[in-house]
Amino acid sequence: MRKLLAILQIFVLMAAMALPTAFAAEAPIMLAGLEAASSSSSTEAQHDWDTNLFFQTMQEKTGIAFSFTEYVSREAWTEAKTEMLAGEVAMPDMFFKAELTPQETLAFYEAGKLIDLRPYLAEYAPHVWALLEANTEWMEAVSLPDGAIVALPSINELTPNNTLWINKTWLDRLKMGVPTTAEELTEVLRQFRDRDMNQNGSRNDEIPLSFVSMWDLRFLAHAFGINADDYYLTEQNGKISEVLTTEENRAFLMWLHELYTEGLLDSQGFMAMRLVEAATSSSSSSSSETAKYGVFFGATPQDVVGVNLASEYIALDPLVYNGQQVYRDFTGDLYRGTFAISSTCAEPEKLLQWVDYLYTDEGFLAAQVGKEGEDYDWNDDGTWAYARTAEEVVAMQGTNTIWTTSMPSYASADIQMKMDDDATHALAAELARVRQWEKRAMPLLYLTQEQMNRVTELQSGISTYAETRMAWFVAGDVELNDETWADFCTQVKALGIDEMVSIWQSTYDNAWHLDK
Repeated sequence: MRKLLAILQIFVLMAAMALPTAFAAEAPIMLAGLEAASSSSSTEAQHDWDTNLFFQTMQEKTGIAFSFTEYVSREAWTEAKTEMLAGEVAMPDMFFKAELTPQETLAFYEAGKLIDLRPYLAEYAPHVWALLEANTEWMEAVSLPDGAIVALPSINELTPNNTLWINKTWLDRLKMGVPTTAEELTEVLRQFRDRDMNQNGSRNDEIPLSFVSMWDLRFLAHAFGINADDYYLTEQNGKISEVLTTEENRAFLMWLHELYTEGLLDSQGFMAMRLVEAATSSSSSSSSETAKYGVFFGATPQDVVGVNLASEYIALDPLVYNGQQVYRDFTGDLYRGTFAISSTCAEPEKLLQWVDYLYTDEGFLAAQVGKEGEDYDWNDDGTWAYARTAEEVVAMQGTNTIWTTSMPSYASADIQMKMDDDATHALAAELARVRQWEKRAMPLLYLTQEQMNRVTELQSGISTYAETRMAWFVAGDVELNDETWADFCTQVKALGIDEMVSIWQSTYDNAWHLDK
């Protein structure tokens, strides 16, 4: 299991490319960033930058040496960025694994402390520039309202989503096809409820559809044409709207109530104890031989049912609504704010050439896997595999490699499927298949700190009320009828959903777009 978990995090790119000619050795460049602890109980960084072989290898290739200021605590790093912005602490030459929020990115740029990278990218970071030029959504996501590109992202074309997984073994036993509509899914869940699907002699231990809170269930709203973010907002053709008070949401809640009433939803789904169970399910069920879930939400099946049972599950394609399929892309391809250059840096061109390497096959493999011929090998069929034992792989992740999701890098879907491991390949294939229907409900935008403060305030009230009331509707604690629905809509409006829409609409209108 340790080997599989290590392997599942490995991503590589499409074509090996070499760095430009190494730069002459110079004085160390000041680099600062966050390397979070490996666990909540640890005070040690996941990677020690001073001793990690990745930086040593990069120095050999480029001649660039760094003087590191490595933060382990996210709170300390946030405080340090605040002090840098205020001029109380000197700026480094380069932010790495910076975790810059949109608000911080804007503030640093407007204060003249971070530079616009756009004028340099085509010449000094051609791989980054080619990726952004080829994908309008990515280009717009990293561009400030004036078009400046201040921070580079981490890009992963197969970032795990809150995917729906269905037990294909159970479907095969029933001789039923994979459901394609809400109606078909309902019938499948009824069969899961009424049969001894796991063949253990009991018809009472199967859970047709497992979930954790209303947040999980809202990923089923696509069956009624709804694709909304955590603010209950969606963007269509440049128009931002809310989904809470729509008739589609009402129909969706009525369907969920039907499922709940018929015993097709996990009876503990809204309970605190279910949250605890979900948090421990991966380890507790990793050795289990009996499946009990028909359908569930999760990044991977391993996360919920463990390694032994994961092969029974496939990703469920989005259910069809009015001839269309869509599924909420919760995480998206981009993790913004990973890399930036200070206005105090004398030669930003060199740092861009350095980081551009991480957007190539060779650079990404160096960061994520290690050295070719020592840590991994390419096979004749175009796949690659570790050249080390499982124990060595786990050990070297802290010493030989540096990759985390907050690191500037690029992982294509194609290369992730070239990992020579059956379980990893099967998972990547499932994620790639459903990825074609996934769509961000809202584009990535840059709110000011003032706007973000107001959005957070509004969201607190709206979410607390809406999540609770919708759960009541589903469980039948409050009957969903014309009167209670009208009251729900009135309360949501009173809590400021229209102001929320207005803030995001104005931000969208003022954002940088390619067609402006």
